Amino acid sequence: MLQATGEFDAGPVWAFRAFPIRSDASKASLYRHEVTQAAVEAVLEALSRWRPGAAGPTNLPALPPPPASGGGWQGPVSRDRRTIAWAHDDTATVLRKIRSADGHPGVADALFGRPCRLHDAHAATPTTLRRATAGAPGEVLATRGPALLRRTVDGGVWIGHVRAEPPPGEPPLKLAATRAFAAECAGLPELGVPLMREPDEWDELRYEETGDAGSRIGWLSFDFHNGAMSTRQCERLSDALRFARGRDTRVLVLEGGADFFSNGIHLHDIEAAAQMPGDSAADASWRNIHAIDDVVLEMLTMTDRLTVALLRGNAGAGGCWLAFAADLVWAHEGVVLNPHYKNMGNLYGSEYWTYTLPRRVGEARASEVAKRVMQGRLPMSAAECAGLGLVDAVFAERGEELRQHAARGVQSLAAACDHPERIAAKQRQRADDEARHPLAAFREQELQQMHRNFYGFDPSYHVARHHFVTRKPHAWTPRHRPCTGHDSHRTSGR
Repeated sequence: MLQATGEFDAGPVWAFRAFPIRSDASKASLYRHEVTQAAVEAVLEALSRWRPGAAGPTNLPALPPPPASGGGWQGPVSRDRRTIAWAHDDTATVLRKIRSADGHPGVADALFGRPCRLHDAHAATPTTLRRATAGAPGEVLATRGPALLRRTVDGGVWIGHVRAEPPPGEPPLKLAATRAFAAECAGLPELGVPLMREPDEWDELRYEETGDAGSRIGWLSFDFHNGAMSTRQCERLSDALRFARGRDTRVLVLEGGADFFSNGIHLHDIEAAAQMPGDSAADASWRNIHAIDDVVLEMLTMTDRLTVALLRGNAGAGGCWLAFAADLVWAHEGVVLNPHYKNMGNLYGSEYWTYTLPRRVGEARASEVAKRVMQGRLPMSAAECAGLGLVDAVFAERGEELRQHAARGVQSLAAACDHPERIAAKQRQRADDEARHPLAAFREQELQQMHRNFYGFDPSYHVARHHFVTRKPHAWTPRHRPCTGHDSHRTSGR
């Protein structure tokens, strides 16, 4: 925590934090967790040291010595140091280089002779490599979901997303590797894996069960890169939920990734459709919103067991309402939610939010909460959402502690003696709600609004989406209503 002076980054150090770096974490993941936590702690410590009129920090301990292997203060990691030498680098080195540049700018490389940036890398297991054809280091061997399997000198890596060099005049988009190189992948084998498998075998979705017979718990985990859910990913998640519905469990836990639970529809994937002959961004948006609505519908109609949404990471837009569709929503203190849609070109939103919001906060407060949450357009902490009734419980400070709490909590839910009564009450409530106002009617009303956003005369959504995926700054910042809801504290800026 530096004091500003005339020379850039040269002022006195008021506070600092050191932390271990997770070996399997990307640069972006470290910033979202360890760096953020350290920064908050350092800011609070610096504020505690401040005294009116003080010339500098007081009682500050000496900076820790640099690690023996570090050689002192480190500068930026250059492109040359990140360049992958496929003929020489082992799997661990390839992963470290890609993770050092994830999520921006990505490691500069080439696939199928085309320049691109690599993102979202995972180690391949020996089992997978035995299923793949032989190949030289650097060669692409197979596909799985969004990813390409690429050989290294001692194994292989799955590369989930790339930012390929676009044709002249088009923006570079981060897309699933199998989409960016769809034509090249057409002849490659698909090395799919079942939902229930060994924990080290990578895929975007996984299902496992814990607990004794009669009180079993299903854990459906999904980890989509940056929380974005394309039409294909939504369809896979719907299929996985139907699989979980067929299992003999009392509780289903829907668990998102460590960095993001979900951020809703995949804006990069939609933007790419605008460049495809016979397709359009509006049509891709329409497909995507229907697909994510289908996921939420699976959750809302799963009345034969209790459902828990476990938020280890942040959520935004439709991803929030996917979580809120569960019977119980559990998060940790560091989770930030953005349940609104309007910053993306005044989108109305779908995912059955007009049903879920009053169901969670109560009919009497629904209008007030909807105005505060959906019009306020500000980030909300997990604790704030819990105060409104959108989140049911906030456990622990970090994601790893949350999962430990959740494991104990869902076991208690599954073994509770009143479990049959809770299921019967849930089924009655769903039947009563359906008789009063069917879910299909909520969906139709929301999609009428979304159709105007996608196909109507106002291009705000398409402009906002294009600016978002191309990393263009906002031309102006809209007036926001703060989360307190008090008109006297409105802020605005341009």
